[in-house]
Amino acid sequence: MTRGRVLVVGLDPARTPGWDPAPVVAAIARGQARFDDLGIAADLCLVAPDEDAERAIVEALTRRDYACVVVGGGIRKHEPLLVLFEKVVNLVRQHAPGAAIAFNSSPEDTADAALRWLH
Repeated sequence: MTRGRVLVVGLDPARTPGWDPAPVVAAIARGQARFDDLGIAADLCLVAPDEDAERAIVEALTRRDYACVVVGGGIRKHEPLLVLFEKVVNLVRQHAPGAAIAFNSSPEDTADAALRWLH
């Protein structure tokens, strides 16, 4: 079965203050490997909240056609990033209106979140 391409938008653990990036980087790699195992093309857009995250997200959304955009928990669950989360959702609606929006519970189940919406 051919599935559409997925964009994963999340926080870059290496550029996020106060995080030990190693375990998050490893979890992201395991999540990306799951996409590979399932034969699903997936791109990462990892942003830092204090940089120009909006520009990077728009560039990623307009680079290719996406069937699904998964918004990571680092953006969704951290209350100080509520405005960034709102921007991400609205940027997806504006720049990839045909894409489903999915939410993961960890970097490792990102492919499963996308699978709920891929046909």
